[in-house]
Amino acid sequence: MSLVSTVLRSRAVAALASPHGVDRYLEQVNPLWAAHEVRGRVVEVRPETTGVHPVTTLTVQPTSTWRGHRAGQHVQVGVDLPGARRATRCFSLSSAASAPGERFTLTVRAHDDTDERTSLSRHLATRARPGDLLHLSQAGGDFTMHASPATPTPHPLLLVSGGSGITPVMSMLRTLLRDGYDGRANRPVTFLHYARSPQEQIYAEELAAVARFDNHVDVHLVHTARGGARFSPAALARLVPGFRDTDTWVCGPTGLVEAVAAAYDGSARLRVEHFKAPATAGAGPAQGETSFTRSGLGATNTGETLLAQAEALGLRPETGCRMGICFTCTSRKTSGTVRDVVTGEESSRPDEDVRICVSAPVGDCSVDL
Repeated sequence: MSLVSTVLRSRAVAALASPHGVDRYLEQVNPLWAAHEVRGRVVEVRPETTGVHPVTTLTVQPTSTWRGHRAGQHVQVGVDLPGARRATRCFSLSSAASAPGERFTLTVRAHDDTDERTSLSRHLATRARPGDLLHLSQAGGDFTMHASPATPTPHPLLLVSGGSGITPVMSMLRTLLRDGYDGRANRPVTFLHYARSPQEQIYAEELAAVARFDNHVDVHLVHTARGGARFSPAALARLVPGFRDTDTWVCGPTGLVEAVAAAYDGSARLRVEHFKAPATAGAGPAQGETSFTRSGLGATNTGETLLAQAEALGLRPETGCRMGICFTCTSRKTSGTVRDVVTGEESSRPDEDVRICVSAPVGDCSVDL
C-alpha cells in the first residue's frame, strides 16, 4: 500500500472528513480516486445481440481499491438513475479472472422494465455510454473453478448454461484458455449452452472461433426455437458419458438448473449458481417510519434496507461492498428494531452499530445519519 493510500485510510483523515467520508471528497476531484469505496468507469460498450432483450458487454476500469475477481464470481453494480435514486443489482463478471485494479467486463441482458432492478439491467444494456460511472462492490460468490493448468487429472470439465447464465461460465472458459489450459495434459472441456436462436446467442463469434481452433474444448450450442432439444439426462449422457462423475458448473434459468440438479442426483461434482436477492421472507408488510436524525430526513418505512431508504431520500452514506462484508456503511441505530436481510435475525438493542446495507427496519427506526 502506498504512503498516500495509508494516509487517506487513516482514522485521522476519516475524522477530518466526517460525516461524509474521505471518498466523497476524492470523488469530486476524480471519480476513479478512492480510499475505501470501489467505483468504475465504463470505457467500452459492445453490443452482443439485438432485439427486444438486447445484450451488451461493458468494459469497466475500476478504482485501485478493486481487489480483482475469480472466474465465476459476481459484483454488485449501482447506478444513480434519473430521480436521484440509486439502483443496484448483482451481475456476473464475464471476463477472465482479473488482478487488483485491472479492467473487467460485465455482460448485461435488458430485462423488461418491471421494477427497479430490471430497470437497471435495461439501462446498462441500452443506455450505458463510455464515461459512465458505476458504484461497485468487491467481487463475491463461491461459484468458482479451482482447476489449474498445472494439475493433471483424468476427470473432464463440463460447463452448462442457458441464456444470460453463460456469463460466469464464459469467464471460466476464458480464464482457462488465457492461462494456457491444455486438454491433452489436463482435462478436456465440454461447453454446453442453450439459447432460443442464433440471433440470441451471446458470444457467438468467439465460441465459433473456440470450436474451430481449440481441439480440447468441445462446444455445443443448442438453439431451442430452431428445433434444438431441451435438456435431458439421456442427451447429456450421450454427450458426456458418466457425467455424474464429471466436475460440472451450471448457471441459467431456474428450469434448466433444477433439471440438471435432478439429473446429478446429489453428486458432489455439480456446482450450481443461484442469483438471489437478500432474503426478507417472513418479514411481513413494512410498517412505521424510518428517520435519519442527523440529516433531519425521514419517510414511511418501505421495508428496504436502511441504505436503500437513505439513498432514496438523497443521502449518500459511505459504503463499500453493499453486501454486509466490509462494514464501511456501519452507522449507529439509536432506536427501533432492524432485521438482518441475510440471516433473518432481528435486534432491538438501543444505540447499536448496524450495517445499513443489510439491515431493514421493522416498524419505527431511527439512525444517526
